[in-house]
Amino acid sequence: MPTIITPRLRYNSTAVRPHWQDLPQDVRRLIARHLGGEVQPGPSTGSGFTSGFAAVLRGPSGPQFVKGVNSLDNPVVADCYRREALINQALSAQIPAPRLRWLEEHDGWVVLGIDAVDGGRLPATPWRADELTATLDAYTLTAEALSTPPASLQHVGLKPVGDDGDFADWRNLARGATPTEVLPAWMPLDLLQALASLESGWREAVAGHAVLHHDLRQDNVLIDASGAAWICDWNWPCLGASWFDLVLLLATAHADGHDATSLFTQHPTARGVTDEQLDAALAALSGFFLTAGGQPPADWSPHIRQHQTWCGEVTLRWLADRRGWSF
Repeated sequence: MPTIITPRLRYNSTAVRPHWQDLPQDVRRLIARHLGGEVQPGPSTGSGFTSGFAAVLRGPSGPQFVKGVNSLDNPVVADCYRREALINQALSAQIPAPRLRWLEEHDGWVVLGIDAVDGGRLPATPWRADELTATLDAYTLTAEALSTPPASLQHVGLKPVGDDGDFADWRNLARGATPTEVLPAWMPLDLLQALASLESGWREAVAGHAVLHHDLRQDNVLIDASGAAWICDWNWPCLGASWFDLVLLLATAHADGHDATSLFTQHPTARGVTDEQLDAALAALSGFFLTAGGQPPADWSPHIRQHQTWCGEVTLRWLADRRGWSF
């Protein structure tokens, strides 16, 4: 098992969210109407990095996972919820994702009701082999369904991965445009040029026309009562090579001692992917996450910088293992 210096977060306690009783009375009435009557509130969800309300609530019509946010206080999160609802409704039926039941806006609040996953829980940390296999199997189904954009998704404005900005963090560090002080103290600066060179090939490496989830993290997966995996939080889909979604997911598995390279090469989406392509993607992601993690603390999410630094380290450690670098 590789040595990871950055402490790993407890992903079931990264969010700071309001509780049921904190919601305005009109919003609680709105939710009760959709759930068929009196609501039995569950605890607020501890996972995630936003401040919106999120909890499994039970009513006469059954349980639902309900998310809500005041758009006046959190316009970015509100737009994310609207986007998630739009994407969710357009997903193919064979994709293992909890389905949107309703979306309503009332008095500045954006509220969504989503199917509650039976027995749904985050995968165990460290990754258990059976839960990792279930997650990779769920992504196989997802990738098959999204290998080309379904008609339902062609109208929601999907852009190519990286269309909103280049992964150029190692190159910026190597040429002095970004100060190296943003990097963790353990980062070996003599690797900057090699990382910049690998990173420069990322765009060509991951180009494609498949629909990507683009945020396939361990805490965006739920394991149900039967042991099957569900892929949640479809906020950031884009177009690219299907295998790109696996890179961060399997980097977290590498951190837990799994053979991430073998798992990658055995996955159906990785057929024909070269070592250089995978390494370019690892370089791009590691540079992005490590420089993001070195930014000032975010008042909207107290744990996001640690999460970003940890993601950057695990992607870099997997790349170092593949390249024979030691540090």
